[in-house]
Amino acid sequence: MADFSHLNLKGEAAMVDVSTKSATSRVALVTGKVRVSEDCARHLGKEQLREIFSMARVAAVQAAKKTADLIPMCHQVPLAKVDVELSFTERDFLVAVTTKTTAPTGVEMEGFVGASTACLTIYDMIKAVDPGAIVGPIQLKEKTGGKNGPWKNQ
Repeated sequence: MADFSHLNLKGEAAMVDVSTKSATSRVALVTGKVRVSEDCARHLGKEQLREIFSMARVAAVQAAKKTADLIPMCHQVPLAKVDVELSFTERDFLVAVTTKTTAPTGVEMEGFVGASTACLTIYDMIKAVDPGAIVGPIQLKEKTGGKNGPWKNQ
């Protein structure tokens, strides 16, 4: 099994030294979901969905840009793009956040923070009607770039 890269030889949390790594093109896709009740789904019209999607999209981009401020061992990554796709099907808000950079380290955490924040924003906007809505799962679907090359979640 591989070593935990964010633990040093003493087992303490540590930032990974990426100073000798080459900057390469890196992309990550993270997805999330918010499941609402049937009653909530019935109350969601086109206007409500448009506003919820608008707020979730902005929240995802803002959050992705703040990842290094929120996750202690994350490097500041120069984001080249944050793409947010949102949809609603029957009872599920579906979120897909793609993050891109050219850097010596990946952009998975930026995708996770963006997708998580989009889901939490959706929850915040529907909680008055459905406080029992379920947030998650939030997961890495695929990534490219870096020394390990492409990876896909099966």
